[in-house]
Formats: sequence, C-alpha cells, structure tokens
Amino acid sequence: MGIFPGFGGWISQNTQEPKKSENVKSKPVRETKTHHERDEMEQLKLWRDANKKKQYQEPSPTVKVRIDHKFDGLSRMEMEFILGLPPQTAYDVLTNQDNESFSRVKNGRPLLKAVSRIVTPEKDEGEGHRPIVKVEKEVSWKFLFLRGTFPVRLLVLEEPKKLQVDYLKDEKGIRMMETFRGSYTVEPVYVDAERLCKHMKPKSPEEYRKCSGGRGLIASKVKVDQTFRPASPWDLPLLSSYIRRFTIETTKKVAEDLQIRASDIRVNARLYWCSVPDLLGK
Repeated sequence: MGIFPGFGGWISQNTQEPKKSENVKSKPVRETKTHHERDEMEQLKLWRDANKKKQYQEPSPTVKVRIDHKFDGLSRMEMEFILGLPPQTAYDVLTNQDNESFSRVKNGRPLLKAVSRIVTPEKDEGEGHRPIVKVEKEVSWKFLFLRGTFPVRLLVLEEPKKLQVDYLKDEKGIRMMETFRGSYTVEPVYVDAERLCKHMKPKSPEEYRKCSGGRGLIASKVKVDQTFRPASPWDLPLLSSYIRRFTIETTKKVAEDLQIRASDIRVNARLYWCSVPDLLGK
C-alpha cells in the first residue's frame, strides 16, 4: 500500500490522546531558537491569523500510476499534494519523530497506526551521513466480509537539509509486496506571490519575504514517487488489481488525513519540535 514511512502525524477523529512509542525519545526544549526556527514560527503565526479570516482549503491530491508490463507489472505511483504549512513544519509532521498515531477510523481501527520508530545508533557522524530509521506501521484493510490489519516495516533515510526522505521495505516489511520503495520531497509554495509580489516570481523564501513585506504565506508541496510490485500469489491478475487499487486509494486517504492534520495545526499554530507560546502570545 502507499504508506509514507514517516506519516504518523495524522489527525485523529477521536478525542483520545494517542499513545507514543516507547522507542522514541522526546526532544529537549531549547531556550534559544535559530533564525530558521524563528522564521518558521513566524509563518505559523501568519497561518493562524489568516485562518481566523478564512479557512485555507488544500486542493485534492493528484495521483498518476503507470504499470510497466515489461518488468512483471511493476507499478510506479506519482502523487502531489499541498499542505497549508511552512516546509519545515510539514516535513516534521511527515517524518513524525514522536511516532504518534493520527488517522481516520476504518472498520473500528485506525487506517494507519504507528507502532514503532527506532533510530539506529550513529557510528559515523560525518557530513552526509544519514542514520537508518526503522519504522513499523499497522494498516487496516477490508475485503468483502473479511477485515483485519497487516504490518508495514520500512527502512527510512531522512535528509532534513533537503527536506527529503527515501524508504524501502525491510526483509519482513510487507508480506504481499515483492518490491516497495520510494521517496518524497517537500517544496515551498508561495501562496500570496501573485497578489503581493505583483509581476515578480520569487525564487526563494528570502525574495518572497522581501516582495511580500513579510506578509506572504508559505505552504508546502509534497511530491511522492513510489514503486511497488505484488509478491506471489498476490501477483495473479485479479489479486494484483485489488492490491494496486488498495495501494492507490489508501495512499490518497493518508494524504487527505495529512491535510486535515495541517488544518488542525493551523488553528492551534503549534510545532512538534519547538515551543511557540512566547511568539504567539499564549
């Protein structure tokens, strides 16, 4: 199925507080913040203020799927969707370092449940080194009168500086998939550029802040590139069609849940990785 490895930041339709994995350590709150963090918090404040006037509506995710019959039905899915959050905040929600479960409820279970998130010890801390993150999720499914869950275990490489993530299933990753790998990236979207920057098309956040007078909202475009191929006997014609459809539909629902989560963050204007009460006047 189309599960993004770090997608644990789903908004829950329940009122219960989700439990956090014991494998995840809470981030210490720092007294001082970097320039980048202050910019990110200022953007969240702009989003909160704009949300009071008019609720931002993200367009529906777009999905394209190609099937390469020369490679035994290898499917490639490309999806794009917008999150009304600044890029670093969107990336933090996607990678979900606190391993929280937020998802719509399906068949009495969360569509996507966060089970564990384990970061491998860093033996080499040199430049360019990326520790491997072992992520496990639990996906709810239903077929005719049958229903249940199955585990999704992934090996994840996060690259925060590039706002990029690469992932693939581990040896016991997804029982019904022979191949499952992909990546996603987060790019800035200058929401108010046409209105505030006139004929100028900003090429960076700095240019955007300058031409918009610091009043322009920055959203995020998430680009997903994922390939998968069912394993035997799931590669039989009827079963493979069901697996493909299930993958596409579930991935799109996950993206839609992320958009709901983004809406919740805009209302509360909170970050997972830093405290903002001093900036937001709370």
